[in-house]
Amino acid sequence: MGSEGMAPATADAAASAAGRVACFYEKLAPHSLAGVDTLYAADARFKDPFNDVVGTAAIRRIFEHMFDTVDAPRFVVTERIEQGAQAMLGWDFHFLLRGRPVVVHGVTHLRFDAGGRVLLHRDYWDAAEELYEKLPLLGVLMRALRRRLSAG
Repeated sequence: MGSEGMAPATADAAASAAGRVACFYEKLAPHSLAGVDTLYAADARFKDPFNDVVGTAAIRRIFEHMFDTVDAPRFVVTERIEQGAQAMLGWDFHFLLRGRPVVVHGVTHLRFDAGGRVLLHRDYWDAAEELYEKLPLLGVLMRALRRRLSAG
């Protein structure tokens, strides 16, 4: 990832790159996963609370797994902040877990190469609050632990 520090040719290139990423995720479907190859640089890194991979094939597998394991997954981009060769996207991830709707709130930090392709995609979200606490048995334990550790 030696080209990480390179800025897009213009501010418009960064804006359009962030816009393309936001649009891609809001329309994400199994048939659109081939778009990862054009949106991301070949050596792009993707990191979230469960994954840390490099390369478009590995990134595609993460989303294939998502479609295989949760029902009706859908991203809604709620915020977009752009600066030079970087952007931050705020988002809500909606899905069904055992027929119950779940929403996970998060933020993605993106870094682009000179061609506007994603070099770094880093997701930030609280797995304990946003996911584990919503699971039946684990949720009871997580909420009890949070109450015990809370200063309030």
